[in-house]
Amino acid sequence: MRDLSRELLDWYDTHAREMPWRVAPSARKAGVLPDPYAVWMSEVMLQQTTVAAVRDYHRKFLSIWPTVQDLAAADDADVMAAWAGLGYYARARNLLKCARAVVADHGGVFPNNHEALLTLPGVGPYTAAAVSAIAFDQPETVVDGNVERVMSRLYDVHNPLPASKGELTALAKELTPAHRPGDYAQAVMDLGATICTPRNPACGICPWHAPCKARQAGTAPELPKKTPKKKTPTRFGIAYVARRADGAWLLETRPDSGLLGGMLGWPGSDWSDDPTPAPPLMSEWKELDAEARHTFTHFHLRLKIMTTRVSVGKNPTRGVFVPHTAFSPTALPTAMRKVYDLASLTLRDD
Repeated sequence: MRDLSRELLDWYDTHAREMPWRVAPSARKAGVLPDPYAVWMSEVMLQQTTVAAVRDYHRKFLSIWPTVQDLAAADDADVMAAWAGLGYYARARNLLKCARAVVADHGGVFPNNHEALLTLPGVGPYTAAAVSAIAFDQPETVVDGNVERVMSRLYDVHNPLPASKGELTALAKELTPAHRPGDYAQAVMDLGATICTPRNPACGICPWHAPCKARQAGTAPELPKKTPKKKTPTRFGIAYVARRADGAWLLETRPDSGLLGGMLGWPGSDWSDDPTPAPPLMSEWKELDAEARHTFTHFHLRLKIMTTRVSVGKNPTRGVFVPHTAFSPTALPTAMRKVYDLASLTLRDD
């Protein structure tokens, strides 16, 4: 009987991708252990985000906050600003909550098992399994989109996602070995990311070429099947960008709950089919010809941009004026940065 996990580990020993948070197979065999803090941070950042986008953010966070104690002691605004551009900002808030829980409740040491990890803020079944396997070499089954694709092709599963998640997870669990489960978890993900890709899978060089049932049936390119998604709705909003005579910008910190929670942004209206105007101060507002467009997970957003210049004595009903020397557009989430890029053309320094 073929040992599929062993065959994949042999492939991984030669072809493992280099990651800032990863211990290479050769180093792992030599006794080098992964840093649970670095692994946990990578898994939080990688949720619905590509490896390419995460690499530099991960390096930046570890350079600023090299230990979980450093992150736990960080100012919320600094962490949210460093996260800007990575998206899904609830993750940044959970990152802080989890770090503080690890320090307060676990002496600054990450729990080394799935059940204990699940008690941490923001840690769900997937993240707990990934940290357990990769950081602590526990035989947990780690299933992301890459793994689902590999399993659906290896076993020629035509039941569409998301209904087939349970079946694909069970198949993945059967293959998870007791020996080197952390390396194996990363090996399946690497296989899906580099060879068993969504389009044009490189079946000819796949270590599971022979046993792959979808390759034998000629169905690999069409798997995994997915239930058609509903049309993504569009919401509308109004962003108000005010600049004071001394160069200060009117900004506000968004409420912790909801999209872009805790992030810096421009005062604005609700986001809906018919947003209600909500200017943060009385002024002569001018509408830009262009609008800012951004896509979130569940909807498209189109923001009308209103701009104005005001005197130093003007007091807003919402937000605060931030001196231009203390303001960096890079601290804005992407949607708000798009607003700035358009508004700044009108409100730039004279």
